[in-house]
Amino acid sequence: MIKKNSFVSCIYSAVLSVVLIGVTHFSAEAQHKHKKPHTVKKQQVNTIVKEDIDCNSGETNIIFPDLLSGNEEESLDYIEKFSSNRRAYLIRTYNKGKKYFPKAITILNKHHLPEEYKVLLALESAFNANAVSKAGAVGYWQIMDEVAKEYGLKYAPQLSAAEKKKKERELKKAIAKKETKKIKKLIVKDDRKDFVKSTHAAARYLKDRNRNLNNDPLLVVASYNCGVGNVWEAMEKTGKVNPTFWDVKKYLPAETRSYVMNFITLNVIFKNYEKFASNTLSFKPAKVKADDADEDVVDNATTSLSNK
Repeated sequence: MIKKNSFVSCIYSAVLSVVLIGVTHFSAEAQHKHKKPHTVKKQQVNTIVKEDIDCNSGETNIIFPDLLSGNEEESLDYIEKFSSNRRAYLIRTYNKGKKYFPKAITILNKHHLPEEYKVLLALESAFNANAVSKAGAVGYWQIMDEVAKEYGLKYAPQLSAAEKKKKERELKKAIAKKETKKIKKLIVKDDRKDFVKSTHAAARYLKDRNRNLNNDPLLVVASYNCGVGNVWEAMEKTGKVNPTFWDVKKYLPAETRSYVMNFITLNVIFKNYEKFASNTLSFKPAKVKADDADEDVVDNATTSLSNK
């Protein structure tokens, strides 16, 4: 009797264990299936939030002229800094340019040149016909004597202080004696101060530099500042077959490097002037910090996943 009861008890215990294990497994599996979608959704929400926080929340709206497209990476920081530090200058130059730029573009177009070269007027003379540089460059486009002669412009050679005083005395005497021929000889008209004539000459010069410098506008602009010979020398130092301005930049004078960067800056700002003037010009996408993340991102992401 004792043996029989022990055997039955063993059988009963074994069956009960199997049943309990099965129930426990089923419960755990059901609970796992119930929680899994929620876990996945939570992970997806976290991913979406993280991506939204890490990615750009605002888009840049700055547009480069076609001629300068491809130079964004190298120049955006410079443009942004310049536009902040020299805002008054940019506004003043843009307004002055309304009178001169359209006329310059017309002439540049006749020579099949990009209109972006127009800003050299601002960089060279600030639209001042009587501007004279320390090196002796004169007029709107700051043309040197030898260049004026090469491109057929009438020009008054640059004189020393003593020579100027002597000429002034001679002119006064000629005027007092009404010596017309001598007066005309002493008063030499300088075509570099004539907007149309000087712009045509500058356009021809730029066109020649285009041929010399692989039609690279930034190298052409660099040559306008420091001379084509210096640009050729810088190109040779790179050891490259067709170096760009960015390749030769470090071999150019500091003034020339700034000159080219300012050329890019003026063109880009004037291309985006309305946004610049209204302070809505965005140079780079804005980043949102994790602490500042909008809770709506989480809510929207959760709602979106719940509807799937």
